[in-house]
Amino acid sequence: MLHGKNAIVTGASRGIGRAIAIKFAENGAFVGINYIKDYEMALETLKIVKNYSDGMLLKGDVGDDREAKRIVDDFVSTVKKIDILVNNAGIYKRKKIFELKEEQWDKTLRINLKSCYNVCKNALNYIHEGGKIIFISSQLALKGSSHGADYAASKSGMLGFMRSLALELASRKINVNAIAPGTIDTDLISGYSKKEREERIKEIPLKRIGKPEDVANACLFLASNLADYITGETINVNGGLYIQ
Repeated sequence: MLHGKNAIVTGASRGIGRAIAIKFAENGAFVGINYIKDYEMALETLKIVKNYSDGMLLKGDVGDDREAKRIVDDFVSTVKKIDILVNNAGIYKRKKIFELKEEQWDKTLRINLKSCYNVCKNALNYIHEGGKIIFISSQLALKGSSHGADYAASKSGMLGFMRSLALELASRKINVNAIAPGTIDTDLISGYSKKEREERIKEIPLKRIGKPEDVANACLFLASNLADYITGETINVNGGLYIQ
C-alpha cells in the first residue's frame, strides 16, 4: 500500500511509534525512525523494519526546533522527499494539578504539542500533493483526564492544530488527520495492576485492551491512497470505550 513512499515517524523507538514504523515497512515504505535517547530500542525497531523494507535512524528532540530541522534535513538528504509524516512523540507523567510543577507542564506541551509545529513547519517544504500528515492524539483529548491535565491539554491542542493544518493544506492536496487511541498496551499502562487491567477491560465494549498494531492499522489506512478524500478528521481507536 505504501510502495515507494518515504515516511517519518516521531517517537518510533517503542510502543505505538514502533508498530507504525513496522506496519509502514511491511507495506513498502522507507521509514525514518525518530528517537530521543534510547538508541538500543530504536536500533531494534530499525532491524525489524529492514526485514521488510528499509529505513534510517533519526536521533533528536523534536520539541526543539533546531533539532527538528536537522532531523528533517537528514532524512531528505537521503531520500529527497517526504510522503508521510506521523507526529507520535509524546510523554505522559500522570500528575494531578496540585502535583504538577510548571516545568513539567512546559515539558509536556513542548514534547507533545510544540514538536508537531516544529516538525510540520520544517517538513512542509518537502511534502507535495498527495502527502499525508497524521497526528497520534488520545482519547483524553476528547474526555479530559483526572490525573494528567497537561497531557490532555497537549493532545487536545494537537487536534486543533490538525484541523487548522487540514484547512491550510487542502489547496495543496495534502491530507491531515489524527488518531485518538484508547487504552493501548504500551509503557503508558505498564503500571496497571492485574485488577486495574481487568476493570478497564470490563469497561471496553470489545472486551480487550488495544494493541499498538490496532493503532498502526488505522495509521496505515490514513497514510494510504484509500484515505485520499479524508482530511481534518479524528479516528477513535478505543474498542468502543467512548462511543460518541
